[in-house]
Amino acid sequence: MTQTHVTSRGEVSIRDLSKSFSLNGRALKVLRNIDLDVASGQCIAIVGASGSGKTTLLRILAGLEAADSGDVLIDGAPIHGVGAERAVIFQEPRLLPWLTVMENVVFPLEIRKIAGDDSIKCAHRYLRLVGLTDFADAYPAQLSGGMAQRVGIARALAVQPELLLLDEPLGALDAMTKMTMQEELARIWAEEHVTMVLVTHDLEEAIYLADKVVILPRQKGSAIRTVEVDLPRPRDRSNPGFVSLRQSLLAEFGLH
Repeated sequence: MTQTHVTSRGEVSIRDLSKSFSLNGRALKVLRNIDLDVASGQCIAIVGASGSGKTTLLRILAGLEAADSGDVLIDGAPIHGVGAERAVIFQEPRLLPWLTVMENVVFPLEIRKIAGDDSIKCAHRYLRLVGLTDFADAYPAQLSGGMAQRVGIARALAVQPELLLLDEPLGALDAMTKMTMQEELARIWAEEHVTMVLVTHDLEEAIYLADKVVILPRQKGSAIRTVEVDLPRPRDRSNPGFVSLRQSLLAEFGLH
């Protein structure tokens, strides 16, 4: 019998990664000797104290920043700048205000020279996925914050990335909308089987969404800590295991 080899998609390997910035003429170390693996289809959340380098690490993964040293591999290949296999969702959806919802989702597909009918069909699929089919002809100014972020998610997924990078995507939303969007993100991740790397300062959000939580060290050069989230999905915030894990993470940051 011939064995079929299935190529993994969105598998991330970070090795001995360091990054510093210049501040008043001196080098400020932000990341030092970071090692991290993300399996294909996995969702990880990156948390850490302010200044620990969460967003810097995500920007390096996105190809928006270059590391000083170390390797970043996706599916075994080193990254060089931005790439079609990665999509980023920021805290603000950054929609083009003069385009409709549909046109915003189609826009990156047109840039990639995807034929008109195919791009429209693809955009419809992802607007259905995020529950915005009825708002395809609306403009960004007519949307709530949560709806605008759903458009941003649909636009990012429409290019069918192997790796979805999220930089505090729900940070600007009110508490109730945030919880609803967390549920939506969990559902979308389960349906799309895309590898997700989420930066968040919300520890409950990290537990709700991630397979594992990566804690960046306050002390540069210290090893990162990884906490496995071995809880059934969909996650129940009142589950004793969920509550215990939340308390454990809060204690990690000196909070109770």
